[in-house]
Amino acid sequence: MKKFFVLIAAAIVSMSAMAQVQFGAKVGVDATHFWGKDTPHGMQLNYQAGLMMEYKFNSQFAIAPEVVFAAQGGKDTRKVDLVDADCTFHTNYINVPVMLKYYVSPAFSIDFGPQVGFNVYSKMTAKGKASSIEAKWTDDLKDGTKAVDFGLGLGGTYNLTDNAFVQARYTMGLTNVFKGEGDCKNGNIQIAFGMKF
Repeated sequence: MKKFFVLIAAAIVSMSAMAQVQFGAKVGVDATHFWGKDTPHGMQLNYQAGLMMEYKFNSQFAIAPEVVFAAQGGKDTRKVDLVDADCTFHTNYINVPVMLKYYVSPAFSIDFGPQVGFNVYSKMTAKGKASSIEAKWTDDLKDGTKAVDFGLGLGGTYNLTDNAFVQARYTMGLTNVFKGEGDCKNGNIQIAFGMKF
């Protein structure tokens, strides 16, 4: 029985030794939009910045949770107060993706996983013209925006060195952004650069 426990302990120690944990930070440029039935797909240039951790089980599989601030939103043209207006939506989130990583090679991984986002800011800026007079105004949409957003991410990471990496990902929202609105979900194309420590 003693030998059995010694063998179990040795296996756990060796598995822990094989696993590698790295922490890091990343920044990136995003092209964000809303998608869904009857929802315009006007892209908006935005940004992200955050922290990440990667726990590598072996040479092929890892898990990488992140905490990222992401400026998100989209654009469309609609009638606001009887005026045709170009509208820009700013719906910013603290996103927590948990990516499962499969290393195709030592330098490149395919990443897939769920994401939960917590809305921290939601406003619309509109520009329009009525009777040849240009107008610009802002509406606070915080009360009409859902506090939590769920999505799925798919992309890849290329390790430039042991510490530096570049990342591309598309995150597709699965829940509606606004309360009481039609089919309107987040979409986010991300290009990021990061460092592991």
